[in-house]
Amino acid sequence: MKVLVISASPNIDGLTAACAAAALEGVRLSGETAEEVRLNDLDISNCQACGNGWGTCLNDHRCQVEDDFQTLHARCLAADALILVTPVYWGEMSEAAKAFLDRLRRCEATLRAESGLKAKPVIAVAAAGGSGNGSITCLASMERWIDHVQARKFDFIAVNRWTRPVKLEMIHRSAQLMIQTMKEETHAG
Repeated sequence: MKVLVISASPNIDGLTAACAAAALEGVRLSGETAEEVRLNDLDISNCQACGNGWGTCLNDHRCQVEDDFQTLHARCLAADALILVTPVYWGEMSEAAKAFLDRLRRCEATLRAESGLKAKPVIAVAAAGGSGNGSITCLASMERWIDHVQARKFDFIAVNRWTRPVKLEMIHRSAQLMIQTMKEETHAG
């Protein structure tokens, strides 16, 4: 099994980075492969709403804007599960997360029942460091994204600087439980 941990913060030592590390450790301690992708290290621009508002994403299910999106899109499709970790800015995902997930949604949601993300387990983590505000609205936005691409909602975790120790353990354990559940379902099916 391969899990992709997608981290969306420019800060490599902050709360979001600690959340991603906890997810990686949980997957790896379950004996599976986990790989972190730091969106801020990639060149992924915003959706350009090409042509009449729908470029190649509507019919070809690929983005015509050439950057690092195409490679990461393929990696998401190849993964068995995703863990999305974003800081909370203004009650929303980070700009890097929004840019990537918006483009991914346009390519996959238009496939409807054939989405490459259909039924793929996703853990969504919203890390609200400063004030601690906005994590619930951020998670709601992430939930809508999961619905649109028909992925599977495995867990939603809100973290702030006060709950950090408890929530890092929760992320770690949730990642382990996701792996355990996937293994049980594979053996049962």
